[in-house]
Amino acid sequence: MRVVIQRSKSSNVSVKQKVVGEIKKGLVLLVGFTEGDTENDIDYIVKKIINLRIFDDENGVMNKNILETGGSILSISQFTLYADTKKGNRPSYIKAMKGEKATKLYDLFNQKLQEQVEVQTGIFGEEMLVNIMNDGPVTILIDSEGR
Repeated sequence: MRVVIQRSKSSNVSVKQKVVGEIKKGLVLLVGFTEGDTENDIDYIVKKIINLRIFDDENGVMNKNILETGGSILSISQFTLYADTKKGNRPSYIKAMKGEKATKLYDLFNQKLQEQVEVQTGIFGEEMLVNIMNDGPVTILIDSEGR
């Protein structure tokens, strides 16, 4: 499981020109799954995201997590995080988990986040337009394989 985390001042996601998810201050998560990912991967990533100290404290030091700031999460499914570009110029997505299995894990991931913080989402499998006002910019990649 891979997640790109971006600290955001304001972000939204649209499907067919309609906003389906929107946050103010918080995190935008681009979320991808690969074969073999399980609920254990989700638990590891959720714990990391919730406790990641990437928000400024009173002294301007990144020392607070999302719970301490009252921020929200915009979670976007992103199978292209598992693009393989080793051969040629056209990426292969063979390592990305397919449809129904990925949908179930993505829903479980968002449910576990929702237990602790407000979560907005895009629509799995749809063509989405994501507007991210990256704050900092702060962008972090977490991969459950490397734990």
